[in-house]
Amino acid sequence: MRSPLAVLAAGTLTALVLSSPSARAALPDPSSTSSSRPSNAVTLGGTALAGARGAVVSVRRVQDLGAGAVRAALREDGLDASRVRHGVTAYRIVYRTIDAARKPTTASGLLVLPRDGRQRLRVVTYAHGTMAAAADAPSVDEGGRSGEGLLFASAGYAAVEPDYLGLGVGPGAHPYLHARSEATATLDLVRASFAFAPRTGRTLDPRLLATGFSQGGQAAMAFGTALRNGADPRFRLAAAAPVSGPYDLRGAEVPAIFDGTLDPKASAYYLAYFLTSWNRLYHLYGSASEVFRAPYDTTVAPLYDGRHGEQEIVPRLPASPQRLLTEKGLAMIQHPTGALAAALDANDRTCRGWGADVPVHVIGARGDEQVAFANARHCVRQVGRAATLTDLGDLGHTDSGRRGVAEALRWFMTVAPPRG
Repeated sequence: MRSPLAVLAAGTLTALVLSSPSARAALPDPSSTSSSRPSNAVTLGGTALAGARGAVVSVRRVQDLGAGAVRAALREDGLDASRVRHGVTAYRIVYRTIDAARKPTTASGLLVLPRDGRQRLRVVTYAHGTMAAAADAPSVDEGGRSGEGLLFASAGYAAVEPDYLGLGVGPGAHPYLHARSEATATLDLVRASFAFAPRTGRTLDPRLLATGFSQGGQAAMAFGTALRNGADPRFRLAAAAPVSGPYDLRGAEVPAIFDGTLDPKASAYYLAYFLTSWNRLYHLYGSASEVFRAPYDTTVAPLYDGRHGEQEIVPRLPASPQRLLTEKGLAMIQHPTGALAAALDANDRTCRGWGADVPVHVIGARGDEQVAFANARHCVRQVGRAATLTDLGDLGHTDSGRRGVAEALRWFMTVAPPRG
């Protein structure tokens, strides 16, 4: 996956976003131990159940790496390569799902399989962090594929990674931080992956493991909640290990934005994305000038159209939320009422009501400058007795992702090993 959002600040490239912790997963190296190269030849037409959620529209093999090339790619990304055991093959799957209004649409995602000879594989779903450009999504990023997918698959799991709605090759705008559509996009990619895997000679275990970083931490918990609520009785959540996620926007993230805990430039980026997306979803304001100061009332929305990346967007935003938002906009965020209050309540429920039957390992860092560590504490408290918390200490957001996904893998291998 592409590098985390980086902006030029005082001449220094500074990491800044709720994004993937991986920097760049290398494309296949001709000198690697890979026995084949990516091919455009692996494609499938629509299935007989063309209108069903999770139906496969097309599949394309996009990556094929030997174990040596995987280790090199992970090390280049700053990810832990110590658990690499296998080479991997990755496929982009386009599949049928529903949009935020529950209308039929399509989405894309990545399925990464280990080249280890086993027929039956346990599955890890990995949900990526914030990105604004559709072309940066795991299944289509031409700068490299997902380092997290390499990490889990090379350890022996099948990695299933949704691009989310509106990212990758899916149509429409991305409904940012919308928990329900994050869950449906993940579930329908799982369904599509289970349908496609036998074409590769593999079958997938329905006892699923869920993780994700940053926005993906929320998405992983939303997906887990959906499974626990019976979204598809064929699948069972075996364990969840979310990393540095904004699970409590109203009670943890927003207060930290305004008490000086979080980086103000990063907060301006996220708030602009959040308000633009949620206004499409929930009709929070009539005119952008109600919430955004000039000139941002005319410039912000076009930046979040799926065609601009973070390196284009961030330099065109102010240095803080106070310079971005009007007094009305600031009051709306800090003291939500009406539609926004209801929407926050609906989306802040991903850690609630879990009970004690599924183990949850919440991972975060008290030094995180972009997602308040209070999110992790609140999530553990809401999950209850089944939850444990790992504090990665003074690490910043991006490093918490790198270390956090490695910790999630270590824990999964303890509670649900690939050969279990």
